[in-house]
Amino acid sequence: MDLVAVVAIQVAFAIASLIVVSAGLAVVFGMMKVINLAHGEFMMLGAYAVITATKFGINIWLSMFVVAPAFVALVGVVLERLFIRRLYGRMVDTMLVTWGLSLLLIGVVTSIVGNTTTGISAPLGSFSVGAYSVSNYSLVIIAVAIVLVIALRLLLVRTSLGLIARGTMLNPQMADALGIDPGVVYSGTFALGAALSGLAGALLAPLTGVVPTMGGAFVAKAFITVIGGGPAVVLGLVTSSALFGAINQLMTFASTPVFGEVALLVGAIVMLRILPQGITGRFFKGAL
Repeated sequence: MDLVAVVAIQVAFAIASLIVVSAGLAVVFGMMKVINLAHGEFMMLGAYAVITATKFGINIWLSMFVVAPAFVALVGVVLERLFIRRLYGRMVDTMLVTWGLSLLLIGVVTSIVGNTTTGISAPLGSFSVGAYSVSNYSLVIIAVAIVLVIALRLLLVRTSLGLIARGTMLNPQMADALGIDPGVVYSGTFALGAALSGLAGALLAPLTGVVPTMGGAFVAKAFITVIGGGPAVVLGLVTSSALFGAINQLMTFASTPVFGEVALLVGAIVMLRILPQGITGRFFKGAL
């Protein structure tokens, strides 16, 4: 019974981790149709931001939930205004430009901090489930994922900002005719996606080694999750994270983490073969 409880917690943690890692890309790619290959590097910037902030004496929670997202959002706005805003509607061009930006960010950070691994300790300690020990921080990740999903849903459905953003993405010419500046909306939406990516990197910093090239370990998972979820931003994020996170973690328990990663990839390939429009494109048409 103790093992079942631990496995359930770890499966929930794997699902929550995918939600946190993929949320920023779900906003940028799902809403804006921008293939952001620098998503992993935004996470890397968030991880370094929380490490740097804590070294300067800022509380770790304030660093994670305020400093890191704000810093990466600022970087995202600058890059959007300088490079990306001229390429909306040109998916291949945005893919190439963001790939170049990812290489640029890796080079800049490497020149500053060096190609060495650093990190911070996970706060809160652990608790026991029978003979097993479970990190309290994993429960924090689960709670953050739940709050994140609810907040995104409320933002996009219940607020005027969310409605304006969704309307502008669908018809920027009509939004412009109504007195709404599409450029501002695009910048704000991209900043939100960047902030969520920075938050993800900050939250994962205590769990993984932080190195300038760490983004490559997450960007493929994020794209698989977002594409597998289909056109619905929030519901697609939740359903695909639940499916792939459960497959990954259960296979990890049954064998090794390597086979867990392979099972996630194979599961994504099979699912997209069966459901080429993603989960929400087949079962939840019209959902958000």
